[in-house]
Amino acid sequence: MVAAAIALGLVAILLAWPVPALLPGAPWAYRRPTLGLLVWQLVALIGGTSMIGSLVLLGAATFAADLPDAANGMWRFVTHNELPEGSSVWSLLLLSGALFLAAHLLLNLLVTVVYAERERARHAQLITLLSEPMADRPGTRLIDTRAPVAYCLPGALRSITVLTAGLIEILDEDELLAVVEHERAHVRLRHDIVLILFTAWKVSLPWLPTARNASREVALLLEMHADDQALAHVGRGSLARAITIVSEGGSLPQRSELSAALPESTPKELRARLLRLA
Repeated sequence: MVAAAIALGLVAILLAWPVPALLPGAPWAYRRPTLGLLVWQLVALIGGTSMIGSLVLLGAATFAADLPDAANGMWRFVTHNELPEGSSVWSLLLLSGALFLAAHLLLNLLVTVVYAERERARHAQLITLLSEPMADRPGTRLIDTRAPVAYCLPGALRSITVLTAGLIEILDEDELLAVVEHERAHVRLRHDIVLILFTAWKVSLPWLPTARNASREVALLLEMHADDQALAHVGRGSLARAITIVSEGGSLPQRSELSAALPESTPKELRARLLRLA
């Protein structure tokens, strides 16, 4: 038990700092964003469970020889209020720490999901007031402004793709198709769920380098993933021009203020997306 706890602790430490420090900007992840997203999710999942598992095993090591024995001892403590023979204050503190950490992660996930859903509902109401449905594009609404803006608003039952009249005016047919397919990919693949999970992780453990770096890097990989989906419909040149035009934006509020889904790209992130298309 102690050896297993130490091993899990080492895994948690490796996934908390050195491994995630190497991931941002990795060329292989930008070439294959699906693989990059999978690796980030494994780092988060294994890192979190290793932290909790290490505390549980270390706490149970004083009164149990294996996991079933530890589970039986903890179950009798919960149901019969009997401390397992051999348990100590330290074992109770470590087990309480594991329970607190698990509850902290789950509660922050719940709060983040509720907050994001409220923001999405508020934004959907605002879009309904300010836009008109496009008859030739189901699930798409048009805002009558000259600012070239496009984004999606994912929802559990209904998702919305938002375009502006200014964007349609300056893009040619292929560039507009690239924008629409990019946003539809975000909606179809539910990129918002992946981002919410990493946002909740960042809120839960803001001191952890993994959590701080992951949210931003995962958002960039999601953009690249959506770019790859759009390339099934248009050429690289059309997509690159569309990305450049949309990134210049306009007088509308920034997308991150309108939607809780994806943050605005920085110039460095925009350059990384365009270099993939060269």
